[in-house]
Amino acid sequence: MAKHKYHEDEEDTGPSKSALKRESTALQDLGRELAELGKERLARVPIDDDLRDAVKDYQRFTAHEARRRQLQYIGKLMRNVDPAPIRAALDAFKGVSATETAKMHRLENLRARLLEDEKTLHGIAETYPGADLQQLRVLRRNALKEKEQNRPPRAFRELFRVLRELEEGGVDDEADNIESGDEE
Repeated sequence: MAKHKYHEDEEDTGPSKSALKRESTALQDLGRELAELGKERLARVPIDDDLRDAVKDYQRFTAHEARRRQLQYIGKLMRNVDPAPIRAALDAFKGVSATETAKMHRLENLRARLLEDEKTLHGIAETYPGADLQQLRVLRRNALKEKEQNRPPRAFRELFRVLRELEEGGVDDEADNIESGDEE
């Protein structure tokens, strides 16, 4: 058996093979999360076109081995990308971040106030000039009927979705003014 001599002047200059493997696996897992997104959400994630095409290909493949290889390729492409903005976007979709949680609570409070008092529509109209007030009135009326009749809350959820779309197109500070009642 040959003995290996260790020289003190030889230093380990890089990460270990295990650390590289863990990093590669983490990037593949992040790529898998990207691949599980729907088309609309994938379009909102800040990634380059090559990576977006690779993810779309992964979604298109049905064979297990083809998906496995494509996932490895996605992991390889992700080595050249900063994963922080991608992780932030995925966390936002999951509602993990504190700002997303606060935004959800603000919208839920706005929806509750709208259901309690129709005058809240005036504040919404001032804050979001492009808001379809007729649609909001109809959804409000339907949500109240659903609650009375103990039916599934379809309009209740739709009302939240419409308010969320308005907020994403509008300015967050103005929504705070509606919530606190500063404009009255």
